[in-house]
Amino acid sequence: MTRPLLRIDDPADPRIAGLVSIKERDLTGRQSRFIAEGTVVLRMLAAAHSARRGIAAEAILLLESRVFGLAELLAQFPPDVPLYVATSAVFDAIAGFNMHRGVLALGRRDAAPEQEALIAGLPQSSLVLAACGISNHDNMGSLFRNAAAFGADAVLMDMASCDPMYRKAIRVSVGSVLTLPFAREGGAAELIGRLQAADFVVWGLSPRGAVDITAIPPAPRTALLVGTEGEGLPEAILSQIHTARIRQRPGLDSLNVAMAAGIALHQVANINGRI
Repeated sequence: MTRPLLRIDDPADPRIAGLVSIKERDLTGRQSRFIAEGTVVLRMLAAAHSARRGIAAEAILLLESRVFGLAELLAQFPPDVPLYVATSAVFDAIAGFNMHRGVLALGRRDAAPEQEALIAGLPQSSLVLAACGISNHDNMGSLFRNAAAFGADAVLMDMASCDPMYRKAIRVSVGSVLTLPFAREGGAAELIGRLQAADFVVWGLSPRGAVDITAIPPAPRTALLVGTEGEGLPEAILSQIHTARIRQRPGLDSLNVAMAAGIALHQVANINGRI
């Protein structure tokens, strides 16, 4: 491998300060920076960096035994992104826990688009996933993974939703958070208003939905709206939009929000010829 390797022997080395104690830093925030964890997410980071869409890699840290097997992937990053290597003991001391994957990167997200600007830039034929009050990072990551799988053009969230740039959300999304346009701001009512003003037909998912999801008709612009885990979308929101339900056997009142979104995204993508 011709790329220079920078060895880290001291977990307190200032060159990798942004990668130290990543669980603790998850709680305190990283000021526009994020952690990419694992080979799959590193590959998505490389793609996002190359696309120059406001996502950039700042540093990569690998377990020394992983370098050779990742040579082709590492070559996708420009030479000004430093590549650090460490032994297992030093690597775990840096991360703050046992990092069996042996792959970490520090990235940066610049100038996140505002919701209105992101919506305005969407193609005339668009599918959007919108989320209100999603507080669980596993669910947030799964929502992004589903949105990417079924060809959504963007994910829009209110400020009551958790930050999708959180390490666990990025990992669960298998890196889709890094490649799928998104915006997080304002309240649910503002989000719906912006979508409707841009000619999106907004469908809210709820066990109380007026029609079955198979009855959602094709439309040039469709937005699927999901609500907080447990309570779902409030009546004040449901009364402003079309509503759909997913048929299921009796006994449970609803599905997990990411599961419900995946089913609905598949249905809408299918009827609109996106998959």
